[in-house]
Amino acid sequence: MVSSFWGALGGGGIGFALGGPLGALIGALAGHMLVDREGAPFGPAPRELIFTTGLVALSAKMARSDGVVTRDEVAAFHRIVKVPPEQQGRIEQLFDLAKQTSAGFEAYAAQIADAFKDEPALLENVLDGLFLIAAADGAIHEAEHAYLRDVARIFGTGEADFARIEARHMRRPDDPYLVLGASREMSDAELRQLYRRLVIETHPDRQIARGLPQEAVAIATRRLAAINAAWDLIEKERGLGVRALPEPV
Repeated sequence: MVSSFWGALGGGGIGFALGGPLGALIGALAGHMLVDREGAPFGPAPRELIFTTGLVALSAKMARSDGVVTRDEVAAFHRIVKVPPEQQGRIEQLFDLAKQTSAGFEAYAAQIADAFKDEPALLENVLDGLFLIAAADGAIHEAEHAYLRDVARIFGTGEADFARIEARHMRRPDDPYLVLGASREMSDAELRQLYRRLVIETHPDRQIARGLPQEAVAIATRRLAAINAAWDLIEKERGLGVRALPEPV
């Protein structure tokens, strides 16, 4: 599977049935109508198309809510959304179109939520990507944070899960525990078991094996780094990495 649909779009042979506000966005960029998913001759839209277009559209709307797009945010965006150099202009056009469209971010978020309702990990990847972009300039501003909360609400992300995702990008006193979705009351064995499960679930190789788009794999790679960093802090706090000395005779 190709890592991105941008090459197909650039060649004018996209042929995907996306529908909804995201389909209208791609249709405006590609210069032709995309049929609705229902009864479309090309079959359902691939997750890659929905994920990448959705991330671009929501990133553009976040930039609009904040009012400022910094160089750091643009650089973070390009680290996540990989496109061939010859298609760079296309993604910038899509970003600008999404920023200017009359469709609100709620419509884009609702379409993504519906497409991935059975894959909450992909919805979390989208939120992670938005957090990475928002935090790239060193701070998540009030308008950006409110926007991220609204997107999470539309995705059906609960408060505890939102706090866990947020902790990977904003420093808090309980940061390492929040990153793992853990509590200080958990035993060492419970924490270790949770950490190992998160590593298995998040590992980029697993995402590749599932056929997820390159953008999702890139986000998972950064998430795994945050999980490992949190575990390192917990290990040091609890002395889990230090072998106990024998009792004196």
